[in-house]
Amino acid sequence: MVRPLDSTEYSVREPTPIRVSATDDPRRLRMCESVESAHSAHGRSARVAALLEVAGDPVRLDSQAKYAVVARGEADVYLRLPTRRGYEEKIWDHAGGALLVEEAGGRVTDLFGRPLEWTHGATLAANRGILATNGRLHDGVLAALRKTYAADGWIGEGPEK
Repeated sequence: MVRPLDSTEYSVREPTPIRVSATDDPRRLRMCESVESAHSAHGRSARVAALLEVAGDPVRLDSQAKYAVVARGEADVYLRLPTRRGYEEKIWDHAGGALLVEEAGGRVTDLFGRPLEWTHGATLAANRGILATNGRLHDGVLAALRKTYAADGWIGEGPEK
């Protein structure tokens, strides 16, 4: 649910539910990713977009704002792709945002379709990267990710530690 921050409107408007988008055509999807190239492999994201024949360029945002735009239906896919083998995402960078997307009807997994495991201390040690989608596009993006990783020799469960 969202409410405007303006105090005048806040008192008169009811909260509005947020929902992920209904986009199901990969060519029309809107993708977002991290601003920093050190935080996500932009080249691999571009290869995934090419495989899906995505028309537009990704929007680069900072922090958990990427989850918020997916949850609000303003983007359809958020990719967070490891830039090096063995990197473990920190739970505090993803827990709140993942919950927003799922509560809005979307789906969040690692890059290989596994649910995020929050029970391994401060990191998502059992997962590799993050894929957050509106749900409708999830399987197609996972298939494109598998192709890009297989082309690089990272086969099976994904990038090894």
